[in-house]
Amino acid sequence: MKAHDYAAVFRDRNLAVILLLGFSSGLPLALTGATLQAWMTVEGVDLSTIGVFTLVGLPYTWKFLWAPNMDRFVPPFLGRRRGWLIITQAALIAGIAAMAFCSPRTELGALAALAVFVAVASASHDIVVDAYRAEITTREERGLAAAFGVIGYRMAMLVSGALALAIVAGSGWIPGIGWTHTYLLMAALMGIGIFATFLGSEPAAIAPPPRTLAEAVLEPLREFFGRPGAPWLLLLIVLYKLGDAFAGSLTTAFLLRGAGFSLAEVGFVNKAAGLAATLVGLVIGGTLMVRLGLYWSLMVFGVAQAVSILAFMLLALVGQSFPMMVFAVAAENVCSGMGTAAFVALLMASCDRRFTATQYALLSALSAFGRVYVGPVAGYITDPKYLGLDWATFFFLAFLSAIPGLLILRWRRDSIPE
Repeated sequence: MKAHDYAAVFRDRNLAVILLLGFSSGLPLALTGATLQAWMTVEGVDLSTIGVFTLVGLPYTWKFLWAPNMDRFVPPFLGRRRGWLIITQAALIAGIAAMAFCSPRTELGALAALAVFVAVASASHDIVVDAYRAEITTREERGLAAAFGVIGYRMAMLVSGALALAIVAGSGWIPGIGWTHTYLLMAALMGIGIFATFLGSEPAAIAPPPRTLAEAVLEPLREFFGRPGAPWLLLLIVLYKLGDAFAGSLTTAFLLRGAGFSLAEVGFVNKAAGLAATLVGLVIGGTLMVRLGLYWSLMVFGVAQAVSILAFMLLALVGQSFPMMVFAVAAENVCSGMGTAAFVALLMASCDRRFTATQYALLSALSAFGRVYVGPVAGYITDPKYLGLDWATFFFLAFLSAIPGLLILRWRRDSIPE
């Protein structure tokens, strides 16, 4: 790529739009999850009820079931993608604002119904944002687009999570404004997504939308599995982040119980500094992808992602060493961020633009398969009541579990989209 073309990638207004849309995607998640749980706990709701409320997150897992609607139907304003963005953003603003006026103590049923409504609207908004990001970016921009989208998402989770709790109670220079006004503030911040929608442009249509809902459901599957090496690409999507997820499922437990660090140390290094390192990794990964391309980014970042797990194995062998913990957390999170940028770019590149909403929703659901199921496995093999593996062996197994994805990537290089 020529130098002036390389610089032009970073000046594209679409990247700012993607960053803001990523923020609007991440904002509702905590408001129906951790922040809502905190509100219910403070109001004295029993733990069994709070546990049931975790099911509110199910729409994020099953969003592929209604994703074809976003490919099939075109709103009468702003086009197929931006029209759906405005509809889902308006629904989110209304739903979050309505939650503000419900008390967990006296109006639990109404709050539950609104939380489900917000979760469905949020999952639908995610479908459209993912499709929009995949369609509006060029091949050279995919890595940066993936990085900017995830950065916006993570920053929004901080705002609606930790910052929202600080705003509720008041902390230092932040005045306490209570739950109602905090949720109203979060609803107002969803206006960032509306601003981004009008700032952006509608992706150019390469084909008419599916003519029927049945076509919108079946054609994306027929098109995908008609490609050479499609099953191997699906397996790569499942396995590429498996080692990272395996190690990450018990990292906090290891630092507290295995290495013996304090809660304050783990909170600062693994959570706060770890998030900063992830964001750095996303930026590095997205920037390098402009020159490396998709395949080499997946390979280089995937190897780095796997090797970084060994830093935790070394920490388990060394014992309680604060500098070693900082190094392990920083290395793993930077490399994980780089791998995430390449992986999201792979999902974007794997979608046919006629069916982006449906195919991306299906592929992203498939990619979550490993993250969901490695946690219980990790717990059983390290629990002394069962297999009782020591921590160094556990992290070495996590490293080994990252290798099959890299081997498939190398063997089926021809299946990787350009």
